[in-house]
Amino acid sequence: MDALIDRFRQDGYVILPRVLSAEQVAETRQELAPHLAPFGRNPFEGERTQRAYALLAKAPSIARMVEHPDVLALVDQILAPTYLLWGAIAINVHPGETAQAFHCDDDAGAAPRPRAPQGVSTMWALDAFEETNGPTEIVPGSHLWGPGEVPGENDPRAVQALMPAGSVMIWAGPLFHRGGAHRGNTTRLGITLQYSQPWLRQIENMVLAVPPAKAAQYSPRVRQMLGYGLMASSFMGYVDGRNPARMVAKLAGEEC
Repeated sequence: MDALIDRFRQDGYVILPRVLSAEQVAETRQELAPHLAPFGRNPFEGERTQRAYALLAKAPSIARMVEHPDVLALVDQILAPTYLLWGAIAINVHPGETAQAFHCDDDAGAAPRPRAPQGVSTMWALDAFEETNGPTEIVPGSHLWGPGEVPGENDPRAVQALMPAGSVMIWAGPLFHRGGAHRGNTTRLGITLQYSQPWLRQIENMVLAVPPAKAAQYSPRVRQMLGYGLMASSFMGYVDGRNPARMVAKLAGEEC
């Protein structure tokens, strides 16, 4: 793990190959199939890309990715305790999709660069990410750049994140990246799960997207990341003066 953390801190990303089995990938694909929306509304969402949001309300098998021990072992070293699940989105890229603009995932905190990560993002490959099917493109080391440094549209420092199905890429919030152009013939499905510092507002309103009765089916760790818990060493997040974790635990029939 120390070597993995060192590589993450230096390059801004790591890839863990084949951490999901073919059976697990197939299960998630089946759960997601009814929920993939029409094509996106703008170039960032992708005008040739289907998306599905609020995944823990739609595809229960996503929870195994949210709390995968190999991923959380790294995120635990980067973010503060009781960090949150910031977003959970399926991205199904179709042939003909154009490349996104390069961007960072943790700009919402408005902290100046260079900065410690305000978030950590992951991309789970349910299809192989190959050269022609619109893989994520990253600029290694760009998480360490200072203010005003941004990659160009065709930046020669950018590399494709190629990985077999069942793999996951993990990257630091300040790392510049984008969805690549799709020049192939088949769709490419990925799941992005993003984690944030516990004091940042989530990009998805998780407690509305996954209400208490739905959240009760998940583990206490997943519930806490959704927002059903308190910030460590703080009362931040309480409901009527109490920890919301107790309310969800009761719904799950657990002792509390």
